[in-house]
Amino acid sequence: MSALDCTGARISGCWSLRSDHSGSGEDSLDRLLPPAGAPRRKSATSLSKSEPPLLRTGTRTIYTAGRPPWYDEHGAQSKEAFVIGLCGGSASGKTTVANKIIEALDVPWVVLLSMDSFYKVLSSEEQALAASNDYNFDHPSAFDFELLVATLRKLKQGRSVKIPVYDFTTHGRQKDWKTVYGASVIIFEGIMSFADKELLQLLDMKIFVDTDSDIRLVRRLRRDITERGRDIEGVIKQYNKFVKPAFEQYIEPTMRLADIVVPRGGGNMVAIDLIVQHVHSQLEERELSVRALLASAQQIQPLPQTLCVLESTPQVRGLHTIIRNKETSRDEFIFYSKRLMRLLIEHALTFLPSQLCVVQTPQGHEYEGRSSNGKGITGVSILRAGETMEPALRAVCKDVRIGKILIQTNLDSGEPELHYLRLPKDISEDHVILMDSTVSTGAAAMMAVRVLLDHEVQEEKIMLVSLLMAELGVHSVAYAFPKVKIITTAVDKRLDDCLHVIPGIGDFGDRYFGTDGCDGWSDEDDKEQASC
Repeated sequence: MSALDCTGARISGCWSLRSDHSGSGEDSLDRLLPPAGAPRRKSATSLSKSEPPLLRTGTRTIYTAGRPPWYDEHGAQSKEAFVIGLCGGSASGKTTVANKIIEALDVPWVVLLSMDSFYKVLSSEEQALAASNDYNFDHPSAFDFELLVATLRKLKQGRSVKIPVYDFTTHGRQKDWKTVYGASVIIFEGIMSFADKELLQLLDMKIFVDTDSDIRLVRRLRRDITERGRDIEGVIKQYNKFVKPAFEQYIEPTMRLADIVVPRGGGNMVAIDLIVQHVHSQLEERELSVRALLASAQQIQPLPQTLCVLESTPQVRGLHTIIRNKETSRDEFIFYSKRLMRLLIEHALTFLPSQLCVVQTPQGHEYEGRSSNGKGITGVSILRAGETMEPALRAVCKDVRIGKILIQTNLDSGEPELHYLRLPKDISEDHVILMDSTVSTGAAAMMAVRVLLDHEVQEEKIMLVSLLMAELGVHSVAYAFPKVKIITTAVDKRLDDCLHVIPGIGDFGDRYFGTDGCDGWSDEDDKEQASC
């Protein structure tokens, strides 16, 4: 999938963030299942243009080519997004070139970011000038470079950002901003893309789109009249007074800073092919193999102090006996799994912060108890098996908010890939209960924790809750994120050659949902290597 947790206009497999588009809203996700007979995806990179990496369910479109790890085995970001800067005069065809590059790249996880989103908020006097076409939108001072640089830097670092939405009809920012997260490639376009030194330092590749001035004027007339409600006299006045002088003074001189100059804009496929070849080579150099590093790690240390295992009472031991038994029917597996989940969630809640609270009983006496002193609780399930734990959380936490993260294994590379996420707004203020049924190497759990950290959730406010974990998974998560609390009902000591937990529980998702593993789904930590 492309950039996640955002709204915007979909363009050629990327998220387009342009101010003159209205947001379409986030897709909801209940339970994603591929259509009947859909083939299993084997590789995110082996899909041709004739068979795009898409999964369509009803009105939803989900990219089956996920985002590979952007962090190392320590949980720290080890690669930044590749940023392409596109500069050129107004209506030179920068967006067309950007879309051509995206189509030729044929990769997901591309963000198209427009400088138009970062016009400054105008004062009442400036609003009046803009209404009479006397405000200079083509001067560097018209842009909020401070916000632009900070936003692009965060996006390049892999963090979640909010993008302002500029309305050209009212000359102001809309109330709701777009949220963008996750990109391997960022294409940033604007007339002043090369006008700021800090901004230039963030660009890995600089492209100048050179188009004849007469063609640019015709395009601007057509665009401003049809799309922005301007009259022809106003457009020509603004062009002669501001646009043309600004191009000659501020934009054209920056052509010398470009790595590549593209004459004739989007029609120059030779230049676009050269750009695409370079970007592909850069992406290949940045590939990581996180799971291989985790699986080969020798964990000889004692289990970490951040781990809490539910007391193995006769009841807990009995529940494990039932759900681990391969002869257990699906109905019984679901029933007793739910019982164990309820116990686990109740236990996890005891680690939330609380404070002394004194209340009056109906008999008129005081009772010294405890009450929560946290901001709030959000549950986040790692699809699909982690979703089975949501009812237990909802049963004990009234009005709890729920988020979802879809992570699957690329069967060629063996690496986890992020496909989809939907997180509640302002999740950074909450304590987060991250839920997955089983954890083996910890690769999926690490990716999910990294996503939460990228959304400004504090590490110490994250609890990873799982029915069953392997020692390797515990060590991997604890080593990468030492402040994350890890809570489970049991820890098994080893993995087999296919990275299955031993003695284990089998493929939890298949046993719970009644699937046989051949429906196009592979729960990342239930079935580490389906080819085994």
